[in-house]
Amino acid sequence: MSTPRADAPDTPVVPRPAATVLLVRDDPDPPAGRTPLQVFLQRRVTGMAFAGGMTVFPGGGVSSSDTIDPARWRGPDPAWWGRCLQTTPELGGSLVCAAVRETFEECGVLLAGPDGGDPAALPDARALRADLVGRRSTFGELLAAHDLVLRADLLRGWARWITPPSNPRRYDTAFLVARVPDGQRADDGTTEALEARWWSPAHALACYEEREIELMAPTLRTLQEIAEHDTADAVFAAAEHRAITPVIPRVRREGRSVTVVLPDDPDWEYAADHLTPEGPE
Repeated sequence: MSTPRADAPDTPVVPRPAATVLLVRDDPDPPAGRTPLQVFLQRRVTGMAFAGGMTVFPGGGVSSSDTIDPARWRGPDPAWWGRCLQTTPELGGSLVCAAVRETFEECGVLLAGPDGGDPAALPDARALRADLVGRRSTFGELLAAHDLVLRADLLRGWARWITPPSNPRRYDTAFLVARVPDGQRADDGTTEALEARWWSPAHALACYEEREIELMAPTLRTLQEIAEHDTADAVFAAAEHRAITPVIPRVRREGRSVTVVLPDDPDWEYAADHLTPEGPE
């Protein structure tokens, strides 16, 4: 097994809670040989402190403001999410709130709507998004001001990945799945990404193999998992039955090839015990 990095901290850094969202949809006219399933991916700006240049799902760290008035919450409650994600009810609720907020900030999809109604594109969504990104309003304030409720029922848990302890920059990230609500569209209107668009998971994996895009190990593994399904409904249905256990991965590299190694893998003892903040070492 490889030795830890020279700059690894003497005392492990406490991971920062974060959430990322697999936005999925079906291509109405997929190219020959491809399934309809598509997932939204962003290529982050090169030089960013975390994941610069990497192709990722929308998401980000939990903020201290990521709490929601229970009256503004619909769907499985924070205690349910705590059980789903193997964490506390408080953090479970904050992870869902962060996931919905970051999805709106980064690609304009709002997983919230009027109480009793379906989410839809808001007439003033651009201004609301700008206020949120500019920190002139919290997400909770936005919901209250426009009489909206967070739709936790539109999300399902997929995975939870924790950066290994030998890294100086660590995240404890919940991966959630959501379908884009009717009438909304994901865009590239974020300063954190150079480009953003819909991908066939199989095509994204092929581009990774051809060195056309860079993927962090958890993103790579997640794309491999959802590529086993043909449609957005199938991914959502699979999420219903996943038992989520926090994963602190190791990785095995052979040239360009990177394999995520989990504790029950026979190669566990031969894999590195850390990942760099930007991706597999």
